[in-house]
Amino acid sequence: MSTCSSTEGQVIRCKAAVAWGPGKPLVIEEVEVAPPQAMEVRLKILFTSLCHTDVYFWEAKGQTPVFPRIFGHEAAGIVESVGEGVTELKPGDHVLPVFTGECKECRHCKSEESNMCDLLRINTDRGVMLNDGKSRFSINGKPIYHFVGTSTFSEYTVVHVGCVAKINPEAPLDKVCVLSCGISTGLGATLNVAKPTKGSTVAIFGLGAVGLAAAEGARIAGASRIIGVDLNSNRFEEAKKFGVTEFVNPKDYNKPVQEVLAEITDGGVDRSIECTGSINAMISAFECVHDGWGVAVLVGVPNKDDAFRTHPINVLNEKTLKGTFFGNYKPRTDLPSVVEKYMNKELELEKFITHEVPFSEINKAFEYMLKGEGLRCIIHMGA
Repeated sequence: MSTCSSTEGQVIRCKAAVAWGPGKPLVIEEVEVAPPQAMEVRLKILFTSLCHTDVYFWEAKGQTPVFPRIFGHEAAGIVESVGEGVTELKPGDHVLPVFTGECKECRHCKSEESNMCDLLRINTDRGVMLNDGKSRFSINGKPIYHFVGTSTFSEYTVVHVGCVAKINPEAPLDKVCVLSCGISTGLGATLNVAKPTKGSTVAIFGLGAVGLAAAEGARIAGASRIIGVDLNSNRFEEAKKFGVTEFVNPKDYNKPVQEVLAEITDGGVDRSIECTGSINAMISAFECVHDGWGVAVLVGVPNKDDAFRTHPINVLNEKTLKGTFFGNYKPRTDLPSVVEKYMNKELELEKFITHEVPFSEINKAFEYMLKGEGLRCIIHMGA
């Protein structure tokens, strides 16, 4: 593939899907994308997908909205040009932009136990670049704001170099683009944090895309029983494709689901991964693990006023509770290896992709997600 450096240092005019207000359909507009400044990279986005995070902040429920804005953060593309100080990337490199970063200099980045970069940790309120506090997008001289530092619903975007993972150029970008957020989050929650052993029993709370990715991780790890827990029984059949072996709908019982799970697993599951954001599911996920060695991992984001309540005896009985952010993957260091899992046919991504639309029909992707139809919709930027 040819590089795009002929436009280096120039303003690029391209199409972008602009959100002009909360919940309003996106509008395809011609925007101007400024050149990257120091430690920034300008990318040509080839494929992007829609995540629940985009929809949540697009609806702006209970938030201070930042509009007009360009959403999007699950994507894949190529480097068009780089700013001053960028040495790890060059025009033509194949990359995944990521909503969280890795500066490689802060205490978190230098720690083997954390991926929560001090400089580039996710910020949903900031609509500008760190370098100068300004947006790189504009229409007729008026700024259009960024979203989580990526804004991939644009044919070109500018991203901090710490939020760009260079990947195998042979990897199909229309498949690996889904690894920029939810799929890696669920997969890593299982493989990096829960760490189930071969033959173990794993419970997955919530069978959306993130939960199914967690189930995929349990399948890869060799779990013998993968129990899906969800209030929607219609999800159970599809979950079998991801290795889920049995299902529990809490509505089918007149007792807490943690008691049900303890009964069918001889005292509790070895590992549980919670992927709903429901505080009740979080408590159930913790209380359903076996005493002595059980580990529960929380992935979902709770409401700000929620409080986690459980009896201290659960901790004293050596049940372990953990949390995770982006599956504990460091974006620049670890995502290339996740891509290789796919390339080696260890990780299956095609089954997550249920819809595809051209960029001109991006609002259809929102319709699919709002109706609860499918898992991931790939948006072809060149169509």
